[in-house]
Amino acid sequence: MKVSIGIDIGGTGTKFGIVTLDGKVLYQGAIPTQTEAVFADYIHLLSNEIRKGLDPEKHNLIGIGVGAPNANYHKGTIEHAPNLRWKGILPLAKTLEDEFDVPTVVTNDANAAAVGEMIFGGAKGMKDFIVITLGTGLGAGIVSNGQLVNGANGFAGELGHTTVTYGNGRFCGCGKRGCLETYVSATGIKRTIYKLLADYTEDSALRSVSFDELSPEMITKYALKGDIIAKQAFQYTGRILGTKLADTVIHTDPEAIFIFGGLSQAGDLIFNPVKEHLELNLMPVFKGKVRVISSQLQNQSAPIIGASSLIVDKLKKDEISVNTN
Repeated sequence: MKVSIGIDIGGTGTKFGIVTLDGKVLYQGAIPTQTEAVFADYIHLLSNEIRKGLDPEKHNLIGIGVGAPNANYHKGTIEHAPNLRWKGILPLAKTLEDEFDVPTVVTNDANAAAVGEMIFGGAKGMKDFIVITLGTGLGAGIVSNGQLVNGANGFAGELGHTTVTYGNGRFCGCGKRGCLETYVSATGIKRTIYKLLADYTEDSALRSVSFDELSPEMITKYALKGDIIAKQAFQYTGRILGTKLADTVIHTDPEAIFIFGGLSQAGDLIFNPVKEHLELNLMPVFKGKVRVISSQLQNQSAPIIGASSLIVDKLKKDEISVNTN
């Protein structure tokens, strides 16, 4: 059976799985991302955990796909990731290829999600769409004319680091201020809650919750119960994202925008203000033409499937290349 390995490297944890070419996860697991002080030790630990699920008699491993922060698609490296303890340029693809002796494709997690959506999710048959990932930060994967947009240096689509507030905006881990992800992300909405609590005197159950205890799930729960601060936080977050997406639409004229990740689980609380402010701010020629849709890969295995789909995509491209020559 031909299989690929999908790896999703997050700032806190790393998920991995063994996946068939039609997107079925045969085996999966997770390790902490930041426990190993040396990058090579982390890869060694990860490789050993993956091998526990690989059966040489049953599995024909054909490649590894990795979604990672600050990933350079062209070089297969992680470069100066602010949320990882290992600094500088990390040779991720080469290290994994040395471990498993198979091709390895590396890109950022949002790009992996976009390829996964195109192959296994709601973007089947679409040639122009955008995937927005709302996790600890905000990522974006852009597909134009059926091709993932990587850019000259392999970092295209970093919408989370476009500026929404100039001057005294919120500090971002990238070193800038006012980045989109400091407002629209799991961390961003938590920061918004505490700003609203400081600015308003209304009663809120969230006043007794510490920043470390607060989570998007908790904010969602209280918003659904009618908590005024929680509801305003979603309105504020959705307004900023919808307004920024209206600018993004101009660049690629997408058919749809898929929203993926933990914050999207709030449903209409986040989708309604995003759709409202997207339409309000769109150039007239685009009004009513861009759908905002929840990802169809919304489950715990989605990051693994998205990463593994990079290998399926590579196989398709290689086959086209072979047939063309």
